[in-house]
Amino acid sequence: MHQTQQTGEVTTVTDGTFDREVLGHDGAVLVDFWAQWCPPCHMIAPVLAEIAHERAGTLAIRKINTDENPESMRRFKVMSLPTLMLFRDGRPIRAFVGAKPKARLLAELDAALRQ
Repeated sequence: MHQTQQTGEVTTVTDGTFDREVLGHDGAVLVDFWAQWCPPCHMIAPVLAEIAHERAGTLAIRKINTDENPESMRRFKVMSLPTLMLFRDGRPIRAFVGAKPKARLLAELDAALRQ
Protein backbone atom coordinates (compact mmCIF):
# COMPACT_ATOMS: atom_id res chain seq x y z
CA MET A 1 0.00 0.00 0.00
CA HIS A 2 1.05 3.53 -0.56
CA GLN A 3 0.01 6.91 0.70
CA THR A 4 -1.66 8.80 -2.12
CA GLN A 5 -1.61 12.54 -2.03
CA GLN A 6 -4.21 14.09 0.25
CA THR A 7 -4.58 17.60 -1.06
CA GLY A 8 -7.73 18.64 0.72
CA GLU A 9 -9.59 18.41 -2.57
CA VAL A 10 -12.02 15.90 -3.99
CA THR A 11 -10.19 14.15 -6.81
CA THR A 12 -11.58 12.04 -9.63
CA VAL A 13 -10.84 8.36 -10.12
CA THR A 14 -11.79 6.03 -12.96
CA ASP A 15 -12.22 2.30 -13.35
CA GLY A 16 -8.57 2.28 -14.45
CA THR A 17 -7.22 4.21 -11.44
CA PHE A 18 -9.59 2.95 -8.73
CA ASP A 19 -7.35 0.16 -7.43
CA ARG A 20 -4.32 2.43 -7.13
CA GLU A 21 -6.09 5.51 -5.74
CA VAL A 22 -8.57 3.79 -3.42
CA LEU A 23 -7.70 0.16 -2.72
CA GLY A 24 -3.97 0.90 -2.68
CA HIS A 25 -4.36 3.83 -0.31
CA ASP A 26 -2.99 3.45 3.20
CA GLY A 27 -5.66 5.04 5.36
CA ALA A 28 -9.23 6.22 4.98
CA VAL A 29 -10.79 7.05 1.62
CA LEU A 30 -14.37 8.13 1.02
CA VAL A 31 -15.53 7.44 -2.55
CA ASP A 32 -18.47 9.35 -4.00
CA PHE A 33 -20.23 7.24 -6.63
CA TRP A 34 -22.18 9.82 -8.63
CA ALA A 35 -23.71 10.67 -12.02
CA GLN A 36 -24.29 13.92 -13.89
CA TRP A 37 -28.07 13.35 -14.09
CA CYS A 38 -28.43 12.84 -10.29
CA PRO A 39 -29.65 16.01 -8.44
CA PRO A 40 -28.77 14.68 -4.94
CA CYS A 41 -25.24 13.99 -6.23
CA HIS A 42 -24.88 17.69 -7.03
CA MET A 43 -26.28 18.62 -3.61
CA ILE A 44 -23.66 16.56 -1.76
CA ALA A 45 -20.69 17.74 -3.84
CA PRO A 46 -20.06 21.03 -1.95
CA VAL A 47 -20.39 19.20 1.38
CA LEU A 48 -17.73 16.71 0.28
CA ALA A 49 -15.47 19.55 -0.85
CA GLU A 50 -15.73 21.12 2.61
CA ILE A 51 -15.02 17.81 4.34
CA ALA A 52 -12.04 17.16 2.05
CA HIS A 53 -10.55 20.50 3.06
CA GLU A 54 -11.32 20.09 6.77
CA ARG A 55 -10.07 16.50 6.96
CA ALA A 56 -7.02 16.86 4.69
CA GLY A 57 -4.32 14.50 5.90
CA THR A 58 -6.74 12.12 7.63
CA LEU A 59 -9.42 11.40 5.00
CA ALA A 60 -8.98 11.32 1.24
CA ILE A 61 -12.09 11.92 -0.84
CA ARG A 62 -12.43 10.56 -4.36
CA LYS A 63 -15.32 10.69 -6.81
CA ILE A 64 -16.19 8.38 -9.67
CA ASN A 65 -18.75 9.04 -12.40
CA THR A 66 -20.72 5.82 -12.63
CA ASP A 67 -21.98 6.47 -16.15
CA GLU A 68 -18.42 6.72 -17.43
CA ASN A 69 -17.06 4.03 -15.09
CA PRO A 70 -19.69 1.31 -14.69
CA GLU A 71 -17.25 -1.44 -13.69
CA SER A 72 -16.51 0.06 -10.26
CA MET A 73 -20.22 0.55 -9.66
CA ARG A 74 -20.90 -3.13 -10.42
CA ARG A 75 -17.84 -4.32 -8.52
CA PHE A 76 -18.98 -2.69 -5.28
CA LYS A 77 -22.68 -3.38 -5.87
CA VAL A 78 -23.71 0.28 -5.87
CA MET A 79 -27.47 0.35 -6.49
CA SER A 80 -28.41 3.98 -5.70
CA LEU A 81 -26.82 7.37 -6.21
CA PRO A 82 -25.19 9.05 -4.55
CA THR A 83 -23.48 6.28 -2.65
CA LEU A 84 -20.56 7.26 -0.47
CA MET A 85 -18.38 4.25 0.28
CA LEU A 86 -15.79 4.43 3.03
CA PHE A 87 -12.63 2.38 2.60
CA ARG A 88 -9.89 1.85 5.15
CA ASP A 89 -6.57 0.32 4.14
CA GLY A 90 -8.06 -0.89 0.88
CA ARG A 91 -11.20 -2.50 2.30
CA PRO A 92 -14.76 -1.17 2.13
CA ILE A 93 -16.04 -0.69 5.67
CA ARG A 94 -19.29 1.28 5.28
CA ALA A 95 -21.61 2.67 2.63
CA PHE A 96 -23.84 5.72 2.98
CA VAL A 97 -26.69 6.14 0.48
CA GLY A 98 -28.24 9.50 -0.38
CA ALA A 99 -27.37 13.11 0.30
CA LYS A 100 -27.08 13.92 3.99
CA PRO A 101 -26.47 17.13 5.92
CA LYS A 102 -22.80 17.71 6.68
CA ALA A 103 -23.10 17.25 10.45
CA ARG A 104 -24.90 13.92 10.07
CA LEU A 105 -22.45 12.66 7.46
CA LEU A 106 -19.46 13.61 9.64
CA ALA A 107 -21.01 11.87 12.67
CA GLU A 108 -21.59 8.70 10.65
CA LEU A 109 -18.08 8.83 9.15
CA ASP A 110 -16.48 9.31 12.55
CA ALA A 111 -18.50 6.43 14.03
CA ALA A 112 -17.48 4.13 11.17
CA LEU A 113 -13.82 5.08 11.50
CA ARG A 114 -13.82 4.39 15.25
CA GLN A 115 -14.86 0.76 14.69
